[in-house]
Amino acid sequence: MLKKLLFIFGIGLLFTVFTSCGNGSNDDEPNFDDIPEDVPETANQIDENAINGILESFSSPVEMAALIEDLGVPFSKKYLCSPDLANDYDTNFKKALGLGVLSADLGYLNVYEKTAEIVNYLTVIKSISDELNIGQFFDFQTLKRLATNNDNMDSLMFLSVNSFHQMDEHLRKNNRSNLSALVVTGVWLEGLYLATQIIKEDASSAALRDRIGEQKLVLTDLFRILQVYKSQDKNFENLVVDFDELNKAYEPVIITFIEGETRTEEIDGVTVVIQEDKSEVEMTDEQLDKIVNIVEKIRNKLISI
Repeated sequence: MLKKLLFIFGIGLLFTVFTSCGNGSNDDEPNFDDIPEDVPETANQIDENAINGILESFSSPVEMAALIEDLGVPFSKKYLCSPDLANDYDTNFKKALGLGVLSADLGYLNVYEKTAEIVNYLTVIKSISDELNIGQFFDFQTLKRLATNNDNMDSLMFLSVNSFHQMDEHLRKNNRSNLSALVVTGVWLEGLYLATQIIKEDASSAALRDRIGEQKLVLTDLFRILQVYKSQDKNFENLVVDFDELNKAYEPVIITFIEGETRTEEIDGVTVVIQEDKSEVEMTDEQLDKIVNIVEKIRNKLISI
């Protein structure tokens, strides 16, 4: 059942992520009304609606973790960000990034059904969410109860992912897409970090290698969003510098799409539309090694800011 639930969440998300490039922009300046003091108040490179459209297309905190688990990779706590680091997140910028990173780690723990650790991460995520005024979308008591009962792991997975998406949607709809961008950045980077750490130890998985290469498309849109804010806030400026290095490392990677058929399949009474497009990734070992090293450097820098 767990794999089927992940499938329902992941299939649609996966193909929207990898086809999200090409969102239009215009010269209208977005209106940011409820923006914390430590993030920019204005941004004029991309329209607010375009930003929201791009952010909405990003994947959930469980997608990369689900792929890793499906490949039979053993669980390892050493890949995770310690929730204790959240004590040092003293600005909304740090909290939003940390929320994303810890949410990705929670997805990893959920997939591997690590009950005791899940409760620790839930507690910290709830605290950060409250501080960002989005804790109302996080049913901590129910999630904690489900986490202590392995028979309810499917429900825990559903509520965890659903809470994340509700928080993200609320931020975007309330002119706080800057925070949404940071949360998404944290989720995406941590997921990529998990994948690159595993490929670093065992490069035998072609599927994981391809997924890492395909992130070039996600990075293109994410980098574009981060650039919106760089002139307004030094934290974003530094983030853009780091991601520009990663963007350049991905430039030689070639991705070719092969269009496939669209079919429907019923899973647990839910009709799922499956687009069977495929992608071919051309990435040398040298290019992969460079990406792995840069991702590790950026991730470790972000969790300690």
